[in-house]
Amino acid sequence: MIEYIKRHERYVTEVLETNPGQDVLCELLAYHDKQISWMQQERMAHLITMMFVCLFFLLALGFTLIYTGLPCMLLTALLLILSAAYLLHYYRLENSVQRWYALSDRIRKSLLELR
Repeated sequence: MIEYIKRHERYVTEVLETNPGQDVLCELLAYHDKQISWMQQERMAHLITMMFVCLFFLLALGFTLIYTGLPCMLLTALLLILSAAYLLHYYRLENSVQRWYALSDRIRKSLLELR
């Protein structure tokens, strides 16, 4: 997913650096806005998944504090690692979408300068 994001950002930046015409910018804006829409859906799915994984971690942690045992501790450790991984991935997705919003603003600004 992160490689896809980087590829898209490179593509949009390369097109913007060529000083394209109005038609190309309009097509690029439509394409980029569609990509943002897809990324927002991806971000929502990961947010929901991350929230459930973090909830299960907290439940396992509470259970481990009450009933201390090796299986409970292993489950809690596994869910802690998974929660950390999801938090990192979601953080990267969120920052990528914010960068894409800035790219969208650059496209719109270029369009306004041509008019």
